[in-house]
Amino acid sequence: MNAVVMAAGLMAGGRREAREALRAFWASVGASAQLNPLNGGLFGTLFANAGQWSPVGQYLDCTTRVFSPYQLNPLNLNPLRQVIADAVDFDAVRRCDRIELFIGATQVRSGRLRVFRNAELSVDVVLASACLPMVFRAVEIDGEAYWDGGYMGNPTLLPLIDEATTADVLLVQINPIECDEVPTRTPEILARIDEITFNGSLIKEMRSIALLKRLLRDEGRPIERYREPMFQRVHDLRLHRLDGGGELARLGESSRLSADPATLSRLHRLGSAAADAWLKHNFAHIGRRSTLDLVREFSGESRRRGT
Repeated sequence: MNAVVMAAGLMAGGRREAREALRAFWASVGASAQLNPLNGGLFGTLFANAGQWSPVGQYLDCTTRVFSPYQLNPLNLNPLRQVIADAVDFDAVRRCDRIELFIGATQVRSGRLRVFRNAELSVDVVLASACLPMVFRAVEIDGEAYWDGGYMGNPTLLPLIDEATTADVLLVQINPIECDEVPTRTPEILARIDEITFNGSLIKEMRSIALLKRLLRDEGRPIERYREPMFQRVHDLRLHRLDGGGELARLGESSRLSADPATLSRLHRLGSAAADAWLKHNFAHIGRRSTLDLVREFSGESRRRGT
């Protein structure tokens, strides 16, 4: 969602307009959440400090695990559809020449990842890329049903390596790979299962990239040129990662289930502070070297880098 909103803003008026488009979009998301009595407004105030243990949150969690969205939402209503349609000029996004977009969604029947590019983007594609199957009905595109792309690529890095013109890739990570304690309560266990599931594809891709870079390094070509273009791009690849740090990690599952304006504002402040800190320490290395150690972080010996 952020990607298509930013692209529309860039086409409308450059970076300043892109920032304003993102601000307006999330303000609309927050306003829409307030209209839902189970998410914002009165209940959001009463249970703001209860986190994932709030009665409302527990009731909704139990309900969605017993009844599917096909039963709970027979009309297939999704408030995000109108919010996205109002915020994004998809004609502008489809002809965007400022950035290339790669939006992933998982085909339900085949289990394969489909990557949509600028010319294919629509409201349905964006909704499909964020479709959690226990919350929303699958989104149908060209006769195929799709769920969240995170199940098969979170995100998928191959298009960025194979098709992008830059050798620097910055991963913005919002799910912690490791946790400090073993979860013992049902909501904590389920939340941790979701984290592991959504990080699985990323970890596999990172390990594959690390292995390939090691093999290319050990091959020791003196002129550092390879007949296969993909090998050359992997050799030249510089990886970076931005995460939200411990403060964002401590928000836990509750921050993912709430879209009220106060929570969104807090997440924005934390994300902005994390980005400023990352730029302060790493900006000078962009274009020169990787700031993410693939072997240390994804070999199974990594330290916790929660978000």
